[in-house]
Amino acid sequence: MKRWPMYTELQSLKNLGFSKRQVANRLQMDFRTVSKYWDMDPDTFETTIANRQRRRNLTLYEGVILDWLRQNPGMTAAQVLDWLKEYYEVAVAERSARRFVERLRKQYDLPKSNIQVRQYMAVEDPPMGMQMQVDIGVVHVKDAHTISYRKLHCVACVLSHSRYKWGEWHSGPLTSAQLVAALEECFEYLGGMPAELVFDQDRLIAVDENYGDIIYTKEFEQFRQRMGFTVRLCRGHDPESKGRVEAVVKYFKNHFARHRKFMTLDIWNNDFLAWLDRTGNAKVHGTTKKIPAEVFQQEKLFLKPVPCTRKMFTPIVTRQVHKDNTIFYKGCRYTLPLGTFRPGRQVRLEEENDILKIFDDIDPVLLAEHPISREKGRLVRNSNHCRDYSDTLDTLQQKLFEKMQCYDEAGLFLRHIRQLKGRYVRDQFQLIDRLIKEYTDLTWQKALSYCITNSLFSATEFKDACCFFEGTRQQEIRKLEQNPKVHLLPSVKTQKRPLSEYAELAKGGETS
Repeated sequence: MKRWPMYTELQSLKNLGFSKRQVANRLQMDFRTVSKYWDMDPDTFETTIANRQRRRNLTLYEGVILDWLRQNPGMTAAQVLDWLKEYYEVAVAERSARRFVERLRKQYDLPKSNIQVRQYMAVEDPPMGMQMQVDIGVVHVKDAHTISYRKLHCVACVLSHSRYKWGEWHSGPLTSAQLVAALEECFEYLGGMPAELVFDQDRLIAVDENYGDIIYTKEFEQFRQRMGFTVRLCRGHDPESKGRVEAVVKYFKNHFARHRKFMTLDIWNNDFLAWLDRTGNAKVHGTTKKIPAEVFQQEKLFLKPVPCTRKMFTPIVTRQVHKDNTIFYKGCRYTLPLGTFRPGRQVRLEEENDILKIFDDIDPVLLAEHPISREKGRLVRNSNHCRDYSDTLDTLQQKLFEKMQCYDEAGLFLRHIRQLKGRYVRDQFQLIDRLIKEYTDLTWQKALSYCITNSLFSATEFKDACCFFEGTRQQEIRKLEQNPKVHLLPSVKTQKRPLSEYAELAKGGETS
């Protein structure tokens, strides 16, 4: 209802004796709105409501807004509102401005566009056997056993020259190992492999682009080195650089998966391979105007032979290195050289003539060899993997004794600590070494004498004594600074006479 008709009708019903609630129900208005205008006189309504509404009417500025939108296609409704406030002092709600701008765009066909159209250039197909593009797609299909949908993941591959396609479906997100296995299946299906594979920057393939020195995942790096193909990764957020396989993924989704009911994964994959033979690779390609299956008969002659297939692979056994430099293998623990452990490090294991060989996981370096134990729960140790703690402590004790200026008291003090402190000797020696560097020679020597006198053979007692004597020394220094300086007379050395001269003097003789 318009403002003035609403106001006059409200006042008429009020004069007829209707209550606020009855007026609200009759006019289909909110009770609070009726209360707002109940006692308002016409002049006040004119100045506060009607004028404000006329000021808020954006239709008056339609021409201005259209000029702005034509000159600046990417202009937002929020910016239009800000300019109206800046130039015309218009006060309207942001939602009203947004709706008005949307209406103008639809009415005058002014689509919002602030993105520059990317320009593409046609690229010639690579030679036969040169390149294959790989991508992973996701699709939701109907489950035949339930009324819900299932999410399937597809590994799609296409040879760039012949457009010959292959794919494999999985019921869950892929891992690096599953992707490698799928590529092995693809090479077996093709009867060879191309020289180059093109991928997205996917976490299944690469950990970091590293400015061109790409760091691949462990499984993919092993597979790449074993097969000998090269890899080209697309730039980030640039899927168009592998447009052939992007189109293949869309083709798989729309022409095979759509409207097809899912029974089991094996049935789905078998039906998919039959569809590839029947339709996917048998129809004339829209761009090349050739049948991919026929062109592939020539291209497969240019594919590289596969060095080995998945059936020929020997399983790679790896183990995590524990912080005590051991690994677990078949119920036993086997030691590694001291210092092998670092967080997350793994080693590779090989068995040869009942000998367990342990290699570095990255570089083929032999770390250790052990006879394989048939008894479970044993710790199989190599003697050169242990360190002699006693020799190290002897060396540490000798160096500390030399730092303490080879005092006999120091030797006695260190020997007693070695006997009394057991497995804490190293910590005790390190504390003493720190204390003799921190305090002056006079301070720690007094502390050492005090500990020897009172049979306190402990580094902590030595530390307390050092703190005490250092505090005493600081107090003496402060007293000397506070007292006036005293000039001492030079020392006078008196001459001593023999007793015989005093005897002669007593008898009355003369002395010289």
